Amino acid sequence: MIKKFLSILMVLIFIISVLNHNSKAVVREKEIKMAVEFVDHAACAHIARNKGWFKEEGLNITSYENYITGMALAAALGRGSIDVAYICLIPAICAYANGKVPIKVVAGTHKYGYGLLVDYNKIKTIEDLEKPDIRIGCPREGSPPDVLLHKMIDKYHLDKYEILSEIRRMPPPKILLTLKMRQLDAGFCCEQFPTMGEELGFKVLLTAEDLWPYMQGSVLVAREELIKNNPQIVKKIVRVTERATHYINNYPQDASLIVADELQIAGKEVLPLKIGKITAKLKITPEVILKSLTTRMECTTDIDPEQIQKTINYMAKLGYIKKSFKAEEILDLRFLR
Repeated sequence: MIKKFLSILMVLIFIISVLNHNSKAVVREKEIKMAVEFVDHAACAHIARNKGWFKEEGLNITSYENYITGMALAAALGRGSIDVAYICLIPAICAYANGKVPIKVVAGTHKYGYGLLVDYNKIKTIEDLEKPDIRIGCPREGSPPDVLLHKMIDKYHLDKYEILSEIRRMPPPKILLTLKMRQLDAGFCCEQFPTMGEELGFKVLLTAEDLWPYMQGSVLVAREELIKNNPQIVKKIVRVTERATHYINNYPQDASLIVADELQIAGKEVLPLKIGKITAKLKITPEVILKSLTTRMECTTDIDPEQIQKTINYMAKLGYIKKSFKAEEILDLRFLR
């Protein structure tokens, strides 16, 4: 009788053990690969990671990669190795429209966030950019600074061919370093680089807000597969993004300390060696980040579909995407509160 009882007990213990193991397997969170741009546009992501808020929500972030530009990040999205990204809107649209990358914009992160930095000894007016000896730095065609370059040409009725003939294509950190070396006279950059340039004695002649009122700067995107199969994960990431954005607006000085530290580390350890050497010569200070976040950007998760549509239409006009499409195709804003 006792042997029979012990046998039954052993069987029950085994069954409970198997059920408990399977239960843990079910609740284990999916691995999430996240990516950001190497700029303070992704301030909310840097803060959330630093504060441990992704972990607090039970999110299993297995990788967190920095990319030197939004276009480089868009290319990585196309390879399918990233689930969620904090990326400038314009390269996100390029990835969706040209690369057929199945992503949706689920939240905003900021408006504006770009500027034209100039050597004020040589350039005092917009029209000075048309001078034949002026050298202008700008990231590659189809990038947000490049699109704003075209906005500037349109708004000020500049000679398009004269301006474009003077463009030197390079990433923002290199633009700033090349300006410092006096090998450029002007440069279109994404923040934090225009504000860093002011610390070096250059002048921000134009901002994104001057050229494009209500411009959507960066966004949070998620792959459609993740949204479909794990909507609760996307909801949590959006919730954390909102929390971090509120933190920036309520505690900007502390937020700036965190972001400056995260970017300085990324510049030395995460980016490719060549770019790392460039950024190592350019100190990213909390004071620069504070000014950048509070005066050059409007940190908000809100999205205006009308502004998204205007961006899509203008990119189609420039030929950076083959044709325009409805903004609703790339938007999924149900997770925003």
